[in-house]
Amino acid sequence: MKAAKKLHANQKVDLDEAVKAIINDPEIGQSKIGNLSGVKVYKFKMVKQLALIAYTYESQAITLMLLALGTRQNFYRDLEK
Repeated sequence: MKAAKKLHANQKVDLDEAVKAIINDPEIGQSKIGNLSGVKVYKFKMVKQLALIAYTYESQAITLMLLALGTRQNFYRDLEK
């Protein structure tokens, strides 16, 4: 994911913890509807700021695909693109 490469070390630690939480329980995120059906969004704190991760997963193969990372501003608009 391109956004993850631009993060500082302390932000990457928070992101890694969020990804581990998703891997341990893929149902942790909130399911979206409409244009984003099939996508889940997990909210977490990254250096005391709310961040969101959009992801999909397949239960048979336990494949997790991270789609987007960002703050609330324009997150869903950009995700639809």
